[in-house]
Amino acid sequence: MEKKENKRKFTSGKLLNLAPVIGMILMAAVFLAIAYMKDVNIPYSFKNILNQSIITMVVATGAVFIYTLGAFDISLGASMCVSALVGAMAYNRTGSLLIMLGVCVGCAVLVSLISSVLASVFNLPVFVTTIAMLSLLNAFALVLIKANGTGDVVQVPANAVRGINTVWFKLIVLILFLAFCIFAFSFMKLGRQEKFVGGNPICAALSGLNASKLSIIGFMMAGLGVGLGAFLTITYAPTLSRNTAGSVGMDVIISIVFGGMPVSGGARSRIYSAAVGSLSMTLLSQIMLMLNFDSGISQMVKAVIFLLVVYVSMLNSRKTILPR
Repeated sequence: MEKKENKRKFTSGKLLNLAPVIGMILMAAVFLAIAYMKDVNIPYSFKNILNQSIITMVVATGAVFIYTLGAFDISLGASMCVSALVGAMAYNRTGSLLIMLGVCVGCAVLVSLISSVLASVFNLPVFVTTIAMLSLLNAFALVLIKANGTGDVVQVPANAVRGINTVWFKLIVLILFLAFCIFAFSFMKLGRQEKFVGGNPICAALSGLNASKLSIIGFMMAGLGVGLGAFLTITYAPTLSRNTAGSVGMDVIISIVFGGMPVSGGARSRIYSAAVGSLSMTLLSQIMLMLNFDSGISQMVKAVIFLLVVYVSMLNSRKTILPR
């Protein structure tokens, strides 16, 4: 009897882990069916879906390292905006795409390090420092645009990035970064330690794990994703303003949750959650667009699904989560 019960729990756990992937496949099937009925150009539509979701996938994949710890960073969008602005200005000075990439990544990692170090030094909750960084970065973006002296935008010549503004280039960047994160998270002790801290920080501390060090590493990984996202943003939309990447912070949270990862982090954290959730969210948006849903209704549908996913996730883990 006990053996059957354990087998049932194991099977249900496996199905729960696969639920986001199954949901994404079903959503893709619904998209294809509606596109076929409405005589939509399917290859062109999939190209648009990838263009819209890849940047969010890259940023969200890096952010998984923060969310696994049970923390979250609401300043990712602002950090990406500042990194893109600084990278664009660097290109306009040097004319080098490699320097632009290096500056985007370096700036984003530096911002992430500042957030994590401030939280560690002053022993503050991470979300408190990221709220402060959000305000500072938004103000800094305005200063950068004003210092650039070209009105309300910072612009990179479209010809300079036309050669890399392709789905294939973006897919290569995504795959390389995803492979690097999977290796660091699943095949190194970093992922196991972060899950331990996210699951029960008290037990982790008593076991000798340095939560501050893991937080700094996690924020560095997130900064790497933000920097790559900033670079891809410039290639996709070379005219940057204060509103660039304005929705990225919320998109990352929704994508990670849509991918089946609990907002509390811990043992059920998965790297693939970011990619699965980002693609599912974009497919859902395209389905509602093809059905001529109003933008307000679309946001309401996303909000309802988001709440349902969070509820189911918390309901499943409530009986097994350890006290913090």
